[in-house]
Amino acid sequence: MKHTLKISLKPNEKIFLNGAVIRVDRKVSIELLNDVQFLLENHVLQADDASTPLRQLYFIVQIMLMNPDGADEARLMFRKSLPLLIASFRDEHVKATLKNIDRMVGEDHVYEALKAIRSLYAAEQSVLDGEQTAAKAAQAPARRRAIGER
Repeated sequence: MKHTLKISLKPNEKIFLNGAVIRVDRKVSIELLNDVQFLLENHVLQADDASTPLRQLYFIVQIMLMNPDGADEARLMFRKSLPLLIASFRDEHVKATLKNIDRMVGEDHVYEALKAIRSLYAAEQSVLDGEQTAAKAAQAPARRRAIGER
């Protein structure tokens, strides 16, 4: 079944469409009349911003969409990193979503996989915040001993 999707772009905004980078010079709406792989510029993650495990996974999947020539290498990286990522989370919802992302990538639904990864950012941040709090709490007794407090 064919899907129709209407996208509005602002002047100088880019869209990555089946590996091509398209920039519009004025406000424009385009209709995608069939299934295509696309990514809007505001969803593109820069390499420097891939600073957490899920953002690194997002970056790998993003390469599949933006650089079809490098897609095979990106898929290999995805296959190696996903099991480690699944094992690192305790939350069953996150694990189930990661397994669903694996299915999406396997079925070449890369845009949907990216969207699903973005939906997990808050859960990941919560885990990272908890780890930082635990690390600070563990350091507190050592700091107190170092300065002679009890």
